[in-house]
Amino acid sequence: MKKLVFLLVCLFTLSVVAVADSNKPIQVGQLPTPAQTFITTYFKNHKVALAKMETDLFYKSYEVIFTNGDKVEFDRSGEWTEVKCTQEAVPDAVVPAAIRDYVTNAYPDARILKIERDRKEYEIKLSNRWEVKFNSKMQVIDLDD
Repeated sequence: MKKLVFLLVCLFTLSVVAVADSNKPIQVGQLPTPAQTFITTYFKNHKVALAKMETDLFYKSYEVIFTNGDKVEFDRSGEWTEVKCTQEAVPDAVVPAAIRDYVTNAYPDARILKIERDRKEYEIKLSNRWEVKFNSKMQVIDLDD
């Protein structure tokens, strides 16, 4: 009986490992509808180099990499979680107005090259190498250079 339980535990562990942490290339048309809309709205002139779905045991996300090196990450429902631009600024319409205003006033010569968000905060990286974190009320909570 102990051997049977041990065998079942081993099989379960192997199946979890096989399912967890897999990256699978997909077509842009296989992205959730909000992600497709985001790409056609803000990156319509960019050519997609790679789109992939990343699955963890309890989480699914998507990543789109463009030929110029720009990258967008989406959660399972297709809402963006990270936008990273290498040559140009993150599109203004993607950045909340309060963050845009802060950057314009505090760093008038800087551009936003990266923005990340989760449920509680936003983090931006500027072209002058400053990183700024905002809470959900769009108040600055951390600065790093």
